[in-house]
Amino acid sequence: MILHVDMDAFYASVEERDRPELQGQPVIVGGTPEGRGVVAAANYVVRKYGVHSAMATAEALRKCPNAVVLRPRMDHYVRISRQIREIFNRYTPVVEPLSLDEAFLDATGSVRLFGPVEAIGRAVKKDIRDELQLVASVGVAPNKFLAKLASDLEKPDGFTVIAPDAVQAVLEPLPVTRIWGVGKATKQKFDGLGIRTIGDLGNLSLQQLQNSFGKIGQHFWELARGIDERQVVADREAKSVSHETTFGQDVRDGDVLRAWLMELTEQVAGRMRRNNVQGRTVNLKVRYGNFDTITRSKSLPQSTNATNVLWSVVSEMLDYQLTHRSPIVRLLGMGVSNLQRPSSVQQSLFAEVQHERDTKLDEVADQIRRRFGTTSLRRGSTVQHDAEHKPLPRPE
Repeated sequence: MILHVDMDAFYASVEERDRPELQGQPVIVGGTPEGRGVVAAANYVVRKYGVHSAMATAEALRKCPNAVVLRPRMDHYVRISRQIREIFNRYTPVVEPLSLDEAFLDATGSVRLFGPVEAIGRAVKKDIRDELQLVASVGVAPNKFLAKLASDLEKPDGFTVIAPDAVQAVLEPLPVTRIWGVGKATKQKFDGLGIRTIGDLGNLSLQQLQNSFGKIGQHFWELARGIDERQVVADREAKSVSHETTFGQDVRDGDVLRAWLMELTEQVAGRMRRNNVQGRTVNLKVRYGNFDTITRSKSLPQSTNATNVLWSVVSEMLDYQLTHRSPIVRLLGMGVSNLQRPSSVQQSLFAEVQHERDTKLDEVADQIRRRFGTTSLRRGSTVQHDAEHKPLPRPE
């Protein structure tokens, strides 16, 4: 059984905890309404007005004019996220973080110490509440897809268990949009086929779904039956590191997209350095306004975690996309795969001097951010998109 732990309105909940006078008020954590400020988190009071994360702050204030808008304190949220991770690690070392506020846990190997996985989930939830005065929703299920689904069924402050023999009973009444990968365009296609629920989807054969949706048809067929073979992968065992962000409104400005991509690259490179890994393959993901999605990859002659090296490669791939297609972009992502430890990396003599220079520069930048906060040092290009206000990337 797998656990999915998801903090409820994380940034907003932290602010309410730290400032009790905000409790009961509609609270938005995000950028200013001017420019492209977006909602990073919305508490449950303001959500009643239709406000949600990744929405433009200006639109959010039109829906709820009396909302309190607070600028994010990312360094503060990062520290609290580490405290949450420490609680996870008490119960299992197999923790796969998805963002600052959610993670998968495989507690199978901890049952002898702490009892059934359900009991472990309740203990994690209680420790977070007692020690940090924050609320998490927890899902317990046979696999990652079902565990994440379970954690969302009774939010906020939810705790849901999907037993192996109850999977179909839980899935079938749910709307088909609960399936990973079903966005607006796919839902429209399902509507045309008369598919409204996961139960409706499960009535279609694999061949029917492949005929209608191609390769992703098998993905839909499996999830409709609660099948998900992916394992929980701890950071230390990850084969890739990536971040992506979905824009509240489609972005048409190439310079803004480059600025966002630089921010994503810095996040990925910093996470690689924290975990002492380097990678050889750089990956770009772009989802356009019509939901067409492209992924591009390029392998380097040697592995690296230097921000400048990764940026030079991924920015070139983005420039190619912007040159050959109108930049109406909904989602942008960047990642690095083919990871290995630095001790196993052979540097070429030609590149060694430049790589050493880039590495030292990154080390100094990392030290400054650790001491003074994540927004204390930023490259000039990231200023254009008000980078510190964006929601952390989350899987779709």
